Amino acid sequence: MPATLAEVGRIAEDLPDVSVGERRGHRTWFVGDKAFAWERPFSKADIKRFGERTPPEGPILAIAVADLVEKEAALASNPTAFFTIPHFDGYAAILVQLRKVTKRALGEALSKAWQVARPLPPRPTTRRRKGSA
Repeated sequence: MPATLAEVGRIAEDLPDVSVGERRGHRTWFVGDKAFAWERPFSKADIKRFGERTPPEGPILAIAVADLVEKEAALASNPTAFFTIPHFDGYAAILVQLRKVTKRALGEALSKAWQVARPLPPRPTTRRRKGSA
């Protein structure tokens, strides 16, 4: 059964300190002030770049990843549901075709994205004692 944007919301909003807002008119999930997942319909320019190929159908979700190495690993792990487009070249995020992703893979990707975006706890400060080196 395909995943839905409602399920994305349930999974994402179950993670700690998540808020929902909008960016560019599309629902976006944040932890702190960082977006980690957002609705990402194709623009006219995106569709034009597909040329003769048919763009993936259904709702599309963008999910942040740690870096470009993690992006390549994610894309290789689930090529049926995870993909990218030229607009995302050099950008640490993947696209997810919700009609093709399993709920488990979606949950794992959202959890990893949340970990990437969450604010790090402050480092404890240590005081040096007088006379210590």
